Amino acid sequence: MSAPVTVIVAWDREFYEQLPALFPHADARSWFTGSPEAAKETAFRNSSLQAGYLILAARSLGLDAGPMSGFDPAKVNEAFFADGQYQVNLLINLGYGEATKLHPRLPRLSFEQACRFA
Repeated sequence: MSAPVTVIVAWDREFYEQLPALFPHADARSWFTGSPEAAKETAFRNSSLQAGYLILAARSLGLDAGPMSGFDPAKVNEAFFADGQYQVNLLINLGYGEATKLHPRLPRLSFEQACRFA
């Protein structure tokens, strides 16, 4: 509640409208205009990847980053994205945490526990 900045990471329902400028090598826009489900899945996945890059960049600058789920997305969307074009994915608190209140890194699964080769 005391973080100086909370980032709303959202995805654009019509991201593909920017593809002619961002990916001019092919008609990538057409890959998504006929498939709302593919567009939604791609937009959500890419917004998640961008959130990860934001967290890495913030931490490289010495900031603490706290990604959050468990909020009411409908209320966030209503308050910030009422036109419906954007949809919240997750929130990230950014700031300098108080050293005595920061938790140490949590345990991680071993490679063998987390990965399989097929």
